Amino acid sequence: MLPIKRYIVYIIPMISLTFILLILVYPTISFNAAIRGIIIWWDVLFPALFPFLVVSEILLGIGIVHFFGTLLDPIMRPLFRVPGIGGFVMTMGFASGYPVGARLTSKLWEQKLINQVEGERLVAFTSTSDPIFLIGAVSVGFFHDVNLALVLAISHYGAGIIVGLLMRYHGKNTSNAVSQIKTKQKGFILFRAFQSMHKARLEDGRTLGIIISEAVEASIKLIFVIGGLVVFFSVILEILTTIHFLDLFYLLFQSLMPLFGFPVELSQVIINGTFEVTLGAKSAGEANTSLIAKTAAAAFVVSWSGLSVHAQIASILHFTNLRYTPFIIARLLHGFIAAGIVYLIFEPVHSYQSSFSFILPTVSGETTTPEILSSFLSFSLWSIAFLFVCIFSLYLIYLLMKLLFYPKK
Repeated sequence: MLPIKRYIVYIIPMISLTFILLILVYPTISFNAAIRGIIIWWDVLFPALFPFLVVSEILLGIGIVHFFGTLLDPIMRPLFRVPGIGGFVMTMGFASGYPVGARLTSKLWEQKLINQVEGERLVAFTSTSDPIFLIGAVSVGFFHDVNLALVLAISHYGAGIIVGLLMRYHGKNTSNAVSQIKTKQKGFILFRAFQSMHKARLEDGRTLGIIISEAVEASIKLIFVIGGLVVFFSVILEILTTIHFLDLFYLLFQSLMPLFGFPVELSQVIINGTFEVTLGAKSAGEANTSLIAKTAAAAFVVSWSGLSVHAQIASILHFTNLRYTPFIIARLLHGFIAAGIVYLIFEPVHSYQSSFSFILPTVSGETTTPEILSSFLSFSLWSIAFLFVCIFSLYLIYLLMKLLFYPKK
C-alpha cells in the first residue's frame, strides 16, 4: 500500500503539469470549453440549486429539520436505518438534485445528529438529479420527447429508494448510539416534533435575520465551488477529446458493449457520462439506436452522475469523516438498477403516455431548449415560493405554541 501512495505523490503533479501544458497548447479550445461550463453553471445550475441551498440552510437554522426528524423517525429507521431527519435530506435531495443531499448530510454530521455510517447511507441514496434537469434538460431538451419524463423519473428515483434499502446493510454491525434524535419519547408525535424544534431553536440561539444572512453566505460559497468544478471538468473533457485520448476508451467499450448485449452506439454515451452527466445525457439523446436503449443509457448516466458531480460531493465530504468509497459503489448500483428499471417499465409506461402528458409542457418544433428550461425554472421558483410560505407558516405556528406552552418567566 505504501509504494502505491508513494507513486501517487509523483503521478498527480505530473498529470497536473501535463494538463497545464495542454491548456497552453490549446488556449482557444480551453477558453471556449470554460465558457460553455460557465453558461451551464449560470443558466441551469445557479437558478436551480441556489434557492434550494439557501432554503435548506434556513431550515437547519430554525429547527424545522428537527421537527420533520421526529415525525419521520418511525418510517426512516426501519426502512433505511437512518434517523428521521434523513427523510428531510431525502426530500430536499430528490427535489433539488446533487449535491444538496450531501451538503445537508454534512451539516447534520457537524451537528452530531448522525454518525459516520448513517451519513454514508444518507449520501448514498439522496444524491440524485433534480426534476428540472431530468424532465426539462434530458427528456425535453436532449430527447425532444416529454413523454419520457415519467419513465426516467420512475427509474431514477425508484432506483434511488432501492439503493437506500440496500445501503441499510452498510455498516450493519456499527452502533447507532451517536444519533441524538430520541425515538422512545412519550406523547403525541406532533407535539414532540414541536418540542424538538423548540429545543433546536434554543440551542442555535441566532435570530432569523442572522440565519438568513449566513444561509445566503454559505450557499454562495458552495455554488461557486460547484461552478468551478463544472468549468474545470468541461475544459479537461474537451482537451482529452481534442488530443483523441478518449478514442482509446471508445474502442475498448465498442468491443465490450456487444458482449453484454448493448448497442455499440452507446459507447460514447458511457464515456462522456463517466466524466460529465450533461454531456453523457446529451450523447444519449443523439445516439443512433433504439429509444429504449438510449433511455436506459441516459438513466444510467444520470444516476452515476459523472465525475464532475463526484468531485463536488468529495469536496463536501472532505470536511467530515464520511468515506467516498460507499458513495461510488452506490452510484454504480444506482446506475445499473435505473437502467434495468427502464427496460422493465418502458413499454407499459410509454404506451399510456397520453394519460399523464397533460401535466408537462407541450413541446413544438419551434420550442428551443433555453425556453423549455426557462419554463421549468419558473415552475421551480414558484415551488420554492410555495415552500417558503409553508415553512414560515409552520414557523409562525411554532412561535404561537412557544407563547402558549413556553411563556417567558
